[in-house]
Amino acid sequence: MAQEYKLKGVTSLDLKPGDKQEVEVEGLEAKVLLLNAAGTVQAIGPRCTHYGAPLVKGILGTNGKLTCPWHGACFNAKTGDIEDAPALNALPVFKTTQRDGAVYITGDAETIKSGNRKPTFKCSTAGASQPDKVVVVGGGSGALGVTEGLREGGFTGQITVISNEGYLPIDRPKLSKALLTDLNKLQWRNEEWYKTTASIDIVQDEVTGVDFAAKTVATKGGANIAYTKLVLSTGGTPRLLPLQGFKVLGNIFTLRNVHDANKIVAAIGEQKGKKIVIIGSSFIGMELAVCTSGGNDVTVVGMEKAPLERVLGEKVGNIIRKNVEAKGVKFYMSAGVDKAEPSGSDPSNVGYVILKDGTKLDADIVILGVGVAPATEYLKDNSVLRLESDGSLKTDEAFAVVGLKDVYALGDIATYPYHGPGGEGKYVRIEHWNVAQNAGRTAARHINSPHLKPEFFTPVFWSALGAQLRYCGNTQANGWDDVVMQGNPDEGKWMAYYTKGDTVVAMASMGADPAMAQSAQRMQLHKMPSKKDLEGGLDILSLGPPQ
Repeated sequence: MAQEYKLKGVTSLDLKPGDKQEVEVEGLEAKVLLLNAAGTVQAIGPRCTHYGAPLVKGILGTNGKLTCPWHGACFNAKTGDIEDAPALNALPVFKTTQRDGAVYITGDAETIKSGNRKPTFKCSTAGASQPDKVVVVGGGSGALGVTEGLREGGFTGQITVISNEGYLPIDRPKLSKALLTDLNKLQWRNEEWYKTTASIDIVQDEVTGVDFAAKTVATKGGANIAYTKLVLSTGGTPRLLPLQGFKVLGNIFTLRNVHDANKIVAAIGEQKGKKIVIIGSSFIGMELAVCTSGGNDVTVVGMEKAPLERVLGEKVGNIIRKNVEAKGVKFYMSAGVDKAEPSGSDPSNVGYVILKDGTKLDADIVILGVGVAPATEYLKDNSVLRLESDGSLKTDEAFAVVGLKDVYALGDIATYPYHGPGGEGKYVRIEHWNVAQNAGRTAARHINSPHLKPEFFTPVFWSALGAQLRYCGNTQANGWDDVVMQGNPDEGKWMAYYTKGDTVVAMASMGADPAMAQSAQRMQLHKMPSKKDLEGGLDILSLGPPQ
């Protein structure tokens, strides 16, 4: 039952738009975030519902948009509702009252202590005639975004998710960052939530084709499932190496799902002490190098001059390399792979990786992190649509597939027009967890309210690379020609601003929160400072709340 609680040490509600402070609630072992959300002073839950980041350290714009300092989740501070991924639960909002030199909030004790607001949806009764049926193909981040966005936005029709992974939607970044395999810790929602709270049917099957004229989806299990709106979100398929030994030898792995993670964990074993060779120096390979380095001998082989060079550039890539080397990881850069050779003790398994210069690397385990291809094999022979050259689907700003009615594409399989700084509407395909989930939310809004113009969201990603890397923006559309560095990498605190001309198109940081959150909000508003300003030493946090 709701009742009043006094806020400790607060005597007035004199806060400017964008101001916030975390305060204790007297009589409860709990805190709330007191803030001014675009002119409305109230209290909300104090921690991001994604991984629990303290929102007092985030960015609150004068428009009421509150961004998590860690991973880019955004909330409407007026309503507590989610605006951007990756958080799934909204924040509770509490009315504030000032009287007799004190401030009080009104709320239920358990809600105040939990700090989050689990969704409650009004869905149609089972068995009722339903003209609207959304079918989602794929059970990843895009599926999370579109299903939760549909129900949050008031969609009461049927929703069916078809996934070939064998489990409910998971927190996939934890696979490469921690090799986590416990489904109880990976799955965002349990089966009861999908059945009872959200009324979403999860079908464990594989889609083999789509009849766009009849509006049906065919599955490997023999089902034909009808839809009124179709959302394709099948993610990526890890690339393999077409080289001698890699297709036939055991203990050579890729990582995409929990089944892959289980195989890698089993191969490493409890005793560890394995010689692990990771081929590929981009994010999956680098994260796996860090998380397997404890107790194992890990080597990374990369074609670039520096790890992550394609995305972060050579200078920043070498900063990351130094962090990872501190974990004991060895690197062979500017290197090509020639073949894999069998183990002397067990010829069925890999024993060595041979580089093109003749270097022979001992390998008990090999993990390939050489990129993914859009998982659209089920569409390749479809006569109604044309895939892009990379196998993706071209969409508009709402992630509706160009040339098809009532069909959307999300995540790794979607090539969409980018309207961020420097983007100029050029088409990009971005393989980020947050982008897929935000694309799902965008598609959901379009399905619920097709008259609304899609809103641009800033791409955000993060990575565990000896320290936490934050990144926002995008350089794919028009590239970048310079990078402005601030801070001191030797102290673990730095920011890198990627520029095209005088425009900042992306930024990366370590140990500098909430600089990325500030940049993400400003990129969305097209109010980033110029390259010249940053070269002059401007601290982006000195600009105050975005407005």
